[in-house]
Amino acid sequence: MKVKQMNIKKDMTIDELITEFELSGVLGAGRVGRASKLLSKMISDEGTKIFLSMGGPLVPGGLRNIIVQMIKDKQIDVLITSGANITHDLLESFGGSHYNGYGFDDNHLNHEGIGRIGDIYTKNEDFEVFEREITNIFNEIAISNSNIISIKDLLEEIGKRVKDENSILKVAHENNVSIFAPGLVDSMLGLQLWMFTQDHDLTVDAVKDMHTLSDIVFKSNRVGAVILGGGLPKHYTLASNLLKGGVDSAIQITMDRSETGSLSGAPLEEAKSWSKAKIESDLVTVIGDVTILFPLILAGAIDKK
Repeated sequence: MKVKQMNIKKDMTIDELITEFELSGVLGAGRVGRASKLLSKMISDEGTKIFLSMGGPLVPGGLRNIIVQMIKDKQIDVLITSGANITHDLLESFGGSHYNGYGFDDNHLNHEGIGRIGDIYTKNEDFEVFEREITNIFNEIAISNSNIISIKDLLEEIGKRVKDENSILKVAHENNVSIFAPGLVDSMLGLQLWMFTQDHDLTVDAVKDMHTLSDIVFKSNRVGAVILGGGLPKHYTLASNLLKGGVDSAIQITMDRSETGSLSGAPLEEAKSWSKAKIESDLVTVIGDVTILFPLILAGAIDKK
């Protein structure tokens, strides 16, 4: 099939733009077009359970509202994320914010009590509020529950107590969407949890989550994975589906390269060799910035419905 040169016109819809991308070929635009088409197929298929994997600072990067709306619209069945994204969701739930920052002088930022995530600033004073609020919640959970709790159940208990209507944790709890964070300890939330357990009887059982996650996998007719970034959330998403021969379809957006052999940069096709993706699975890897590409891919998928 010949490459179709792209055309842009006034007042064109997102679907029309994404179609131009798809027909243009196999480079970046073509992959974006195919990813959007596949995502549309996933969210339209009632028999497909969608696992959304979030690595990297995607909440600070502006995707919080998008994830919340996807949960409300029943476009996510399972959320697997880094502890950092949960921390930053709670930071905003407790009244903190993320700030635009340019012209970096990191020594000066440290002196001013400001932390930097790329082009994004956070304030130490917001984390101080976070620490107080999450400790209060931990206290309530420790009193009202068994002293041994899974990570998923811990996050659900936190979601019950968050008042912010735009919190990922709260909205996931209200919509029965399970959140898994296998690397929770490696975050500010995990640090506060460790500090709390120094003088409170609360134990988090990470292995317990695998019972729940494996049940979800085995009860699913099909699983579609949407992998934003790489790292531990990506592996947890794919490895959990190894139990049933792999995912049926998947989209990956990453900036990492494959040459080092790291999972984050590995093309999804590599997962077939491990039975983490089925031999006949439909897979699209898109190279680029998640905060740019995923809103575009999702908007195109929704516009196709």
